[in-house]
Amino acid sequence: MLMRTDPFREMDRIVQQLSGTSGTWSKPSVMPMDAYREGEEYVIAFDLPGVTPEAIDIDVERNMLTVKAERRQTGRPEGVQMDLSERPLGVFSRQIMLADTLDTERIQADYDAGVLTLRIPIAERAKPRKISIGSADGRKQISG
Repeated sequence: MLMRTDPFREMDRIVQQLSGTSGTWSKPSVMPMDAYREGEEYVIAFDLPGVTPEAIDIDVERNMLTVKAERRQTGRPEGVQMDLSERPLGVFSRQIMLADTLDTERIQADYDAGVLTLRIPIAERAKPRKISIGSADGRKQISG
């Protein structure tokens, strides 16, 4: 139902994690995701802990789905000295090429407990259907 657009993206994500660099708008970090079919919908779930719903941007152009989010530094009381800071900050992005079999006009997005979930219905034209076969003289119809 989807295609990976950049085979080197996973290597970039690992390098960013090991080097401790944050994503920027020009070079965002990759956000982890799961994708699966559930009944008549295709579901994509993105991990975005600590991101407010207002900081998430979802776009679809043709069949290209783009999700961008930004996690900013939380306000700390004055005089606090950080001993450890491992939570990544910055910009996160993911681009996914969706199949023609998905109805991109009816995507639903929900955000709960740090997980952005997109539900994309399977297009009617992609669902299995029965085809009737007619005879040459038009008298006998066989359902296939």
